[in-house]
Amino acid sequence: MAKRPRKPARTRATKLFVLDTNVLMHDPSSLFRFEEHDLYLPMGTLEELDSNKKGLSDVARNARQASRFLDEIVSVKSGDIAAGLPLRTREGGPHAPGRLFLQTEAINGNLPATLPAGKTDNQILSVVRHLKTREPQRDVILVSKDINMRIKARALGLAAEDYYNDKVLEDTDLLYTGMRRLPAGFWDSHGKDMESWKKDGHTYYRIRGPLVPQFSLNEFVWDESGDRPLLARVTEQTGRVAVLETLRDYGHAKNAVWGITARNREQNFALNLLMNPAIDFVTLLGQAGTGKTLLTIAAGLTQVLDDKRYSEIIMTRVTVPIGEDIGFLPGTEEEKMQPWMGALEDNLDVLNASDESGGEWGRAAARDLVRSRIKIKSLNFMRGRTFVNKWLIIDEAQNLTPKQMKTLVTRAGPGTKVVCLGNVAQIDTPYLTEGSSGLTFVVDRMKGWAHGGHVTLARGERSRLADYAAASL
Repeated sequence: MAKRPRKPARTRATKLFVLDTNVLMHDPSSLFRFEEHDLYLPMGTLEELDSNKKGLSDVARNARQASRFLDEIVSVKSGDIAAGLPLRTREGGPHAPGRLFLQTEAINGNLPATLPAGKTDNQILSVVRHLKTREPQRDVILVSKDINMRIKARALGLAAEDYYNDKVLEDTDLLYTGMRRLPAGFWDSHGKDMESWKKDGHTYYRIRGPLVPQFSLNEFVWDESGDRPLLARVTEQTGRVAVLETLRDYGHAKNAVWGITARNREQNFALNLLMNPAIDFVTLLGQAGTGKTLLTIAAGLTQVLDDKRYSEIIMTRVTVPIGEDIGFLPGTEEEKMQPWMGALEDNLDVLNASDESGGEWGRAAARDLVRSRIKIKSLNFMRGRTFVNKWLIIDEAQNLTPKQMKTLVTRAGPGTKVVCLGNVAQIDTPYLTEGSSGLTFVVDRMKGWAHGGHVTLARGERSRLADYAAASL
């Protein structure tokens, strides 16, 4: 009996993505992140890459890197440009299974007369429209970080999408908070055969149960169902077994840090991370007024001046203005950075006022001592540096790209602790979103590391006016 011939395997239809210039300038490796789908680069995109390649900014560096990737792809002698080039660079370099097409012909697509043909964005739109007509059998999609570009494309009936591969999370509500409330009945299901012991003033519990695999190292847990509420940190987690360590109560005056006590549960969690010498990396998220900067500086001063654990505090931040830029600032690096450090000055005033000993002369001497141990540095001069035995604060970290965040965190040398502060709801850097911010990136990637911790501060502690304005305006 003759065998029935097998049907040929169905091949998945590939899409054709047309890249806008801002995608390559945002992430040069985007050329290799579209899986099996093909890419098309209009001549306008190449022209804009060329015009943006000069300078020392990250945009210029990314433009140059994208051009280098394209040069390596085109230099591989394994295909015709018109037929599509394999998306691979030198041996061992980045690659992708799709193909790259470059515009090799003059394209004059029909666009409305109100869209001037001399503008590069409109030239790219005409290319997309031409490709859609030429290849009706598959999806032709414009990929752009420019919202207005996508709106114009959709108005012309063209498919357009944002670049999603740089996003850690689609929804920041899913971002790791660093803490969880234990459900009712937790101890009934997890407390069987529980072991407990005391060491160095802390109580430890070894628990087992079905919820334990969901825990992350250095995650905070609390239980308010009993007579005495439990606040603990996960110090070990293997399979269905975890070890919880009770926390030091920084809400009590006897445990005050540079005169500051925790006003809520999340601040208590944050101070337990900041004051723990075994934790090298801390991220604190929260809206304005939750105490991120105040707690961090207070903990830093205590460990620099009292405990002598670190030699000095270094603080840096992204210099992105809220409104109109006021131009170049005079002076040295620290003098130029001073206007950006209003939050530091405000918090130092609070910390100095909390010290009631020594009178006016004592407070003046303490203020001078504190300021001598705090250095303000610009991000522009961080490349190549190594900080040894420092307390490094990265403020407004939500305005950093993942690449910038990696550059900063890898500056840490032996004995250095890095603290990242920010609010992902206040991003001022163009093309960055809550999902693609460097702060979101580092919180997600460092989750569960034995020497890192994270807390999301939710409750504002500035004043009743600030709390009401944040909720109502």
